[in-house]
Amino acid sequence: MNVHESEKIAGILEQMGYECGQDRESADIIVFNTCAIREGAEDRVFGNVGALKKQKKRNKDLIVVVCGCMTQKEKTAKYLLKTFPFVDIVIGTFNVANLKEYIEKVKEGRQLSLWQEGEIDETLPYKRTSGDNAWVNIMQGCNNFCTYCIVPYVRGREKSRQEEAILCEIKKIIAEGKYKKITLLGQNVNSYGKDLEKPVTFAKLLSDICRLEGEFKVSFMTSHPKDLTDELIDTIAKEDKVEKYIHLPAQSGNNRVLKLMNRRYTREHYLEIIRKIREKIPSCRITSDYIVGFPTETEEEFMDTMSLVEAVRYDSIFAFMYSPREGTVAAKMEGQVPEEVKHERVNKLLALEKRIQKEDNKS
Repeated sequence: MNVHESEKIAGILEQMGYECGQDRESADIIVFNTCAIREGAEDRVFGNVGALKKQKKRNKDLIVVVCGCMTQKEKTAKYLLKTFPFVDIVIGTFNVANLKEYIEKVKEGRQLSLWQEGEIDETLPYKRTSGDNAWVNIMQGCNNFCTYCIVPYVRGREKSRQEEAILCEIKKIIAEGKYKKITLLGQNVNSYGKDLEKPVTFAKLLSDICRLEGEFKVSFMTSHPKDLTDELIDTIAKEDKVEKYIHLPAQSGNNRVLKLMNRRYTREHYLEIIRKIREKIPSCRITSDYIVGFPTETEEEFMDTMSLVEAVRYDSIFAFMYSPREGTVAAKMEGQVPEEVKHERVNKLLALEKRIQKEDNKS
């Protein structure tokens, strides 16, 4: 999602006459598009922004912009401005469409800091940078409010694009003839279309995309297990243009922890989805996300996660140590797990993944 939004930012800057530079020292404008999903991502932003202090002293005309999820949090944005007063523009996720206007105001001598919720802007240009893959946003925001996750607070509630607008963008991509793959993006693509005046299912959108003429493959990310329907599994199975790949975050293999996370499915429900996928799409690649060390997670409950990974035998997983995000429910929970225990558990989980992959590769 952030890569694609950086493509939008680059498109706006190119329309203004800027071109991509090769190093920071020669830049007239530097934009940091940030992530807030884990603390480490924010720490790297602070370090990289701070490193520009001397360059800004040498070049008073240099414009420094910090935007994205991290700066949608007003407290963090204010801290950034106080700590790094040489930053010219600090804007949240909903203000990118107005970047040109903000840059022009900075050139008039103003510092800008803005947060607001807005509609999806269909007019933004793109400078696509991902080779033969074209990213296509189908929605923004999330309604799930998993207790560990900051995304609904920095991305807002779910807003789906009109199907006609999505199909129109994809037709233009196909006509360019440069892209072999189209990747649909959303915090939870499975709930696409529920908020539209005339609801459209994600499965129907996929089918309608596959009806378009041209040689291309279509994939998507990311899916929420509670919204992955039989209709969607059937569509992936029957449509040749849809890649046989599903990223299906489980986050935990223990029902008590899943409930604390507000994931709204059980281990048993998750395994039933996997069974249906394997049955209807035998060649499907399945990957997942897992969080270890969620507040109050016991060693026995962590072993439930290990046994779920063993049962599913994913093609790969992304394993993370729980990172408290200020403003989320989980950050206030008692029973925070010590860092050394988180490290031990994530290493065990990654070692299991490595063993499974080695066994599957041999077979």
